[in-house]
Amino acid sequence: MSTEDVVPKTFHALVERAERKFARVRDIPLHPYGGSGLENGHFFHKVFKAYMRLWKYQQKNRDKLVESGLRRWEIGEISSRIGQLYFSQYLRTSEARFLFESYIFYEAIFNRKYFEGSSRDRGVRFKELRFYARFLMVSLILNHKEMVKLLVEKFTELVEDSKANFRGTNFKEWKLVVQEIVQFTKADTAILNIKPLRYCAMFDSYPASLSYVSRFHAKRLLKFQDAVLTSYHKNEVKFAELTLDTFRMLQCLEWEPSGSFYQNHPVESRENGNMSDHSVVSGLIDINLAADMLDPTLPSNPKKAVLYRPSTTQLISVIATVCEGLPPDSVMLIYLSAPGDTGTDNTSEIKSSGVSSKCARSNAPYNHHEQNNGLCQNHVTMNGDSSQCFQNYLWLGPSKNGGSNFLYPGDIIPFTRRPTFMIIDSDNSHAFKVLHGAEKGEPAALFLSPQRPSFKDPSDTDMAQNGSQFTFFLTVPLQAFCQLVGFNLSNDVLDMYNDLESIISAAFSEWEKILCTSTSLDLVWAQLVSDPFLRRLILRFSSSV
Repeated sequence: MSTEDVVPKTFHALVERAERKFARVRDIPLHPYGGSGLENGHFFHKVFKAYMRLWKYQQKNRDKLVESGLRRWEIGEISSRIGQLYFSQYLRTSEARFLFESYIFYEAIFNRKYFEGSSRDRGVRFKELRFYARFLMVSLILNHKEMVKLLVEKFTELVEDSKANFRGTNFKEWKLVVQEIVQFTKADTAILNIKPLRYCAMFDSYPASLSYVSRFHAKRLLKFQDAVLTSYHKNEVKFAELTLDTFRMLQCLEWEPSGSFYQNHPVESRENGNMSDHSVVSGLIDINLAADMLDPTLPSNPKKAVLYRPSTTQLISVIATVCEGLPPDSVMLIYLSAPGDTGTDNTSEIKSSGVSSKCARSNAPYNHHEQNNGLCQNHVTMNGDSSQCFQNYLWLGPSKNGGSNFLYPGDIIPFTRRPTFMIIDSDNSHAFKVLHGAEKGEPAALFLSPQRPSFKDPSDTDMAQNGSQFTFFLTVPLQAFCQLVGFNLSNDVLDMYNDLESIISAAFSEWEKILCTSTSLDLVWAQLVSDPFLRRLILRFSSSV
């Protein structure tokens, strides 16, 4: 067999082998708590190894492969698969380096136009559409707004071109994807791109209170390493399987890579792509490039399971897995955003649950909490009636028919044997007050949203356009306040924005000092204050009460 025959045959054998290995990991859950972590890690290592071997082989033998008929979209497909693997690893580990690696591969495909000419082949066109959708997701999470804007334009044009060139094919689903990303970016770009949602020392640590934070000590300090995030609302803003609210919370629980937010990301559409340029960045070069974007001194991001519209049993199963593997002296964060329902009269329920009348005032912005020693304390007494834990519920499902879609407060109680920090964003959040005093070992820290949002402009109350107001306050407090009072922030009022940011930063700094010097701070909160992510959430929540 001649060398000319060996090279393409070896290449196609490597492609088939890599695809077979990829099929084994395709259906593994895209979060850290699905199946055996060690086993999944072993499979992914083998898949990466297979694709990197394929990648290096096509680079080494590019000329011979091109002569034998290798098409550019085949190179793009391999690159896209590697980008997909890196992004999957990011979702399963929350390690930022995998997210950057994914972006680098996708950007190379985009800049070199490896799928150009797909109008002649329907199969290749679908590959290109999937590439755009995946690149959009990575760019969104990395907050590369200029790239997102360009990709949305190109993606929209591509779908319209597909309808014109493949008239016998139904592209309705892709039209829906375009509608989703347009709606998502409209809601997301309402936030001024001035400071990151991720934790950034430049904005989220305050020099005036830094010494108090460094000296803070409690009888017990918990580490935050695991989170479960889910949102389930009818017609909520989403793109693919990422809702706007979980998107904001995901970023809020990560470190901002050093300098990456402030780097300019020049984006240009290369209309004069050079077809003779068969080079693509290599995996090894990419690793070095991604390393330049990361600060090696930053701790690891907390692991996060972002669940898209899970069933109640799926959600409980993941929480149980997190709880089972939680290291000693660690806390798990559970964020639930969903509508709720109650079968009892609200007033009688407040009386029967033992909530003090002081806390049940209807005009209080958070009527289930009262300020005490600088933190919100629940006023609930169970009176030995555990049935209250199974009266009200959150609704996780397409319809309210059937209890299988209901998540009761009592469903969470078994997991309170381990430290738990719960954020309930719901019109029925008050149902979870009954957890206080019913825990099975560890007092739970609870953030409960108002039952109704407050807006000066009634049109802003639509979650299908803006996401949750409560989650907005926890992730972007200043802009959430401006939305609350009906003030439209824009780039034309940056001086005013900076003044407001200075005021709110001074307030947070003072509040942080109060927290760290309080001698009567409840241990439930004191054991969380040392963690920067949880401390930031506590500051934002407490200052908004």
